[in-house]
Amino acid sequence: MDRTYPRSRKLVAVVALATAAALPLAGCSSSSGGKEADEGGANASAGRADTPRMTVALVTHQAPGDTFWSIVRKGAEVAAAKDNIKLVYSADPNAGGQANLVQNAIDQKVDGIAVTLAKPDALKDVIGKAKAANIPIVGLNSGVSEWQKLGLMEFFGQDETVAGEALGKQLNEANAKKAVCVIQEQGNIGLTQRCNGVKKTFKGTTETLNVNGTDMPSVKSTITAKLTDGDIDYVVALAAPIALTAVKSVDEAGSKAKIATFDLNKELTGAISKGDIEFAVDQQPYLQGYLAIDSLWLFKSNGNYMGGGEAPVLTGPAIVDKTNVEKIDAFAAKGTR
Repeated sequence: MDRTYPRSRKLVAVVALATAAALPLAGCSSSSGGKEADEGGANASAGRADTPRMTVALVTHQAPGDTFWSIVRKGAEVAAAKDNIKLVYSADPNAGGQANLVQNAIDQKVDGIAVTLAKPDALKDVIGKAKAANIPIVGLNSGVSEWQKLGLMEFFGQDETVAGEALGKQLNEANAKKAVCVIQEQGNIGLTQRCNGVKKTFKGTTETLNVNGTDMPSVKSTITAKLTDGDIDYVVALAAPIALTAVKSVDEAGSKAKIATFDLNKELTGAISKGDIEFAVDQQPYLQGYLAIDSLWLFKSNGNYMGGGEAPVLTGPAIVDKTNVEKIDAFAAKGTR
């Protein structure tokens, strides 16, 4: 079939749209390191599309222990089960390693690739190779400002600058005066955009603190040390595990600082309910994984693509706090929020 990419001309935000009607399915299991999704399971074939079998690679910048990606993968696996897709998942937080994984997918002649663009410059060449091989490629999660420049077909995620601006406005409503924005992965364009967005709308003072997100004891000690500056009244984390670690730092430092964060998991919603964390900015990672994989099936099967090649499909931001966390908690508990 013709896989010519739609031409991109301008960036216009659109809301997330429903794709093909999806039956409630249990996700097929998969493992990291490039191993394919398990095709078995009692519900794996329930309601499966009767279209020819496809192989799709999902390549992310997941760091070890980051629970966020379990939610992304769950959405991707459910879409793969519905669409008769063999899903191959792999991840490397190192940009060069991630580029090598995309090259592996090209070498395997997959039918489509979904990739995160945390460090887009490192992926530019290999994305060009995927396009030259006539493999449809979509972006998700990171890279909303770069996907068109790299020539990807579609993008599913949130505008990180807009998300940061939303958090900054929440800080204003809380009458915060001085915030520290904790970046757990230096060079990640999306994390930088979040902190920059906070600075744009927050009327107080914002400092940036870099930590090693793969070493939680180091994260805790670094934040604890920073909190000896008694003027800090808000810690802004950019991931749920960092926020939960910051709770311990605040306690250890004897600080009165409050905590806000980006992203959710089941422990994080519980912390909001208890008042340990004030609020979170949710980007719906399950939806990102689901839509990215489903979009490749739609393109292969019907020639469909979302956003007309000009607009990303936005999955966030949404504010979760004590006023609405009870509605989100059940979904977070089953790993879909």
